[in-house]
This record gives sequence, structure tokens and C-alpha cells, in this order.
Amino acid sequence: MEYAIAVIDIGMTNKKVAFYDDRLRQLEARYKTFEPLPIQDCMTHNLEAMESWFIEELRRGASLYPIRAIAVSTHGATFVCVGPDGKPSVPCVYYTHEPGDAFHRRFYERFGSPEKLQAETGTPYFKALINPAKGILFAQEQFPEGFKNTRYILNYPQFWGYRFTGRVGAENTYVGCHSYLWDWEQKTWSSVARNLNITTLLPQELKHSWDILGPISAELSHATGLKPDTIVTMGIHDSNASLLPHFAKKGREGFVLNSTGTWCVIMNPVKQYGFKKDELGKVVFFNQSAFGSPVKTAIFLGGYEFETWSKLLQELHHRNDLPPYRRELYQEILASKEAFLLPELTAGSGQFPDSKPRVIENEMEYPYQDILTKKAIPPCFTDFERGIAVLRISLVMQTLTALERAGLQRGQDIYTEGGFRKNEAYNVLLSAALQENKLALTDIAEASAFGAAMTAKMALTGKGLSDLAADFTVEYLEIPKDQFDELAAYRSAWLSHVGTTTDPGTLQSSI
Repeated sequence: MEYAIAVIDIGMTNKKVAFYDDRLRQLEARYKTFEPLPIQDCMTHNLEAMESWFIEELRRGASLYPIRAIAVSTHGATFVCVGPDGKPSVPCVYYTHEPGDAFHRRFYERFGSPEKLQAETGTPYFKALINPAKGILFAQEQFPEGFKNTRYILNYPQFWGYRFTGRVGAENTYVGCHSYLWDWEQKTWSSVARNLNITTLLPQELKHSWDILGPISAELSHATGLKPDTIVTMGIHDSNASLLPHFAKKGREGFVLNSTGTWCVIMNPVKQYGFKKDELGKVVFFNQSAFGSPVKTAIFLGGYEFETWSKLLQELHHRNDLPPYRRELYQEILASKEAFLLPELTAGSGQFPDSKPRVIENEMEYPYQDILTKKAIPPCFTDFERGIAVLRISLVMQTLTALERAGLQRGQDIYTEGGFRKNEAYNVLLSAALQENKLALTDIAEASAFGAAMTAKMALTGKGLSDLAADFTVEYLEIPKDQFDELAAYRSAWLSHVGTTTDPGTLQSSI
């Protein structure tokens, strides 16, 4: 092994430090979770504890491997205000914090309508603080003294790069991650950034994810035992990192990635930026790829919905397993069109922002809270296997709408990775609904960390992304096409219950 790469991959729940060799083979990975710190009725990230653990793991890694580069991948919608002392000047608030409807109204009254800002910045309306510009306004209002003491506002990957190098920077995947801060047409900081009066606090130049932010600081070298010439790359948004292996193998267009986890993120690399008129106001947006190109994207909290509802069912039935796929049961549920599980557990987070979480069965409504408290249990939930089946079908319904809004075309391949690869019912039904699209499961276990490692190798070697394709293999396991004639009618009924009778997608007539 000529050299090794350290990757710090920060999910909303799990934090990971992984090590890769010079052929991009993962040597090991270590995981840890950190409890939030409550400050002024907000949950905030425990950055100090995280940094201590990262340093500890880097020190351990330095004793085992010839580490020459560090790359950072993080979840989206998070920034850190940094003071003159190089430390956070404002608490790093969870993006799940909901500041209330009055706050959202005030934001759009000041900066422009949701549709105007979506067209300009590629960013849709989200509740909570999932739009970083809203998070910055919230910080200005809730922590005014700390904000006055802010010297830099850094995106989450670059905050960690700053802590490791002492250097400030920004790269395009995070700036373009539903932030309201980047103007796609003008290719500069947006009118929102200007009206927040923060442009002097933001880095002035966007780099690529594989560009070098700098060598590690003397302090980090001493703390970890890493050599002083160890480099740190610019960092990358995790969803965009997961695209890189497929870009290397398949090219930069022609497929849609269905990345499943707590968030299900459907990403469609396209040639041109821009919305159709009927897409404005919908939960569809544009990410920027690592190359700065547009990636039409739709998201929903699929993993969170599945975990929450399945846990409720497991508790109801004193079970801790998940039943296998049984075709006859799913066909019967689809054909009867009696039971429907509807989103969204986190309001405004997905494709149906006006929908309330509930089960509708035989035209009776069972709100999530009533089911949770056992006030009212829908008949389908009295059978554990049937309840899980209705839940899995709901995830397929949500995915179909997200795929449509991301611009899926007939004939495009769809690659599913992440947690839902193991959900046989989900994959069989999704493939059946898309008869003209190949659906394949990938074998990339930790795509965001792997993509970050790729950027580090590019930085170390000067190679382009396609040059790295020979370093690894990706299995694309195609899901055979089953036929469920009942799917289309069930989906129409499901959309009607959720409050959507028509959809702008190109595939509506065929599913």
C-alpha cells in the first residue's frame, strides 16, 4: 500500500471514520452517535465532542496506515458560524428544528415568494430549517450577540476542513444543496445571501470537491501523529458523493440514482438547469454535481417513515422482525384498494407537504397519533404482515412521485442503493410499476464515504474521475419485471387520498 485515505462521513445520526487504501478498498470503518445538546429550546450538534472523537480515530489510524489525505462528507442543510477564535460563534442547530409558520411567512415576505426563489436558486420550500438560508436568519434572530461575533459562515464539510487546516473555502455541491444561497443563472451568491447581509462572511470562490483546501495544521499533525504534508480536500455533500462511482462507471447522464436511507434522495443528472412552470411550488430542486452540473432532485423521508411506522407495528404485535415478501398478499392489497398509509410524519419534508400521516381503510381515517396511543387501530394493523405490506406499498407510491418530479424518462436506468436494497417487496413493486425502466440494485455499501475517498485519490494523483473506474467494480443487479395490473388503479386511489389527483410527471399514464 503506497498510501491510505481517511474519510470522515457525517450522517445526521451516525458519524463514521473510514480508511481506504490506494486502490479505494475500505480497510475499516468506525461509527459513533452523539446526543444533541439542547440550547434555548433547540437541539444542537455537539461539535466539540465530535471533533475529539475524529482526532482520536485519526490518531489511531495514523498508527496503522500511511495516511496522506483526509476527505469529509456530510449530510446537507447545515452550516457553522465561526468566530475570530476559530470556534463556533453560534450553536449549530439541527435542521429539523421547526421555528413555526410565522417565521416562514416572515422569511418569504422579506426575500421573495417560494416560487421566485425556487426558480432563482433551485431550492424548494421546506419546513423546519432544511433551507440553510432560513437557518442563518434563525441564527441572526435567536443568537444575535454570537452572530455579531461571526467571522465566517462555513458549510458543514468546509467547517471541518477549516478545523483541520485553518483555511476557509467552499465547494459547489454544498452551496447548491437546497440552500437558497446560490443563484444558478448568475452563478454567484443569491439575492437572499445579499439581503441577509452575509456575503462578506461567505467564501468568495467555489472550488471542486477534489481540490485541496490545504495541508493539515501543525496542531492537528501533533494531535494525531499524521505527517504535516497530509492534505485535506474541499469536502462534499453526501448525496452528491454517492453519484461519483456511477459517474465513473456510466458517465455523467442517462441514469437516475435512488439513494435510500433516512432520506430517500432521487437524483437525475441532466444537461440543463430550469423548471417547468407547473414544477414551481413542488418539492423538486436542483443539486449541483461535483462537476457543477445540474442534478434534478426530489426527496422524502422514506427511511424515517419506514422505521417509525414499522416500530409502531412491532410494538403493537410484540415483534422485532420484518416479514418476508409474499406476492399474493401484496396483490390482494392492491386489488382491494381498501387500505392506504399516507405521509408525512415530518410535515413539509417530502413530496406531499399538505398530507397528514394517517391510515385510511374502508374510507375511515386513523391519524398517526391515534394509532400511536392505541386510541384507534386500523384493521390492517391488527395483522402484522398486512400492516408492513401497506407501509411498503406507501414507500413505493412516494418513490414513484419523486421519480416523476425528478424528471425520470422512459428508458432511463434506475440504480437503488442504501437501506431499501434489502426491501424485496419495495424493489419488486417499484420495478413492476416502471415497465420501461431497468431497475438495478448496486452493491456499493457506503456510497457517500466511497465517493469522498474518490475525491481524495483524485487530489493525491491528479487523475480524473473516469481514470478511477479501473480501481473498483460495481454490481448492478437487475430486478426482474413482475406484472401487477392492479398497481395503476391503486396508485390513483392513493394519490386521491393524499390530496393529489394529477401529477406533472412524464410517467403518470403508464404507472
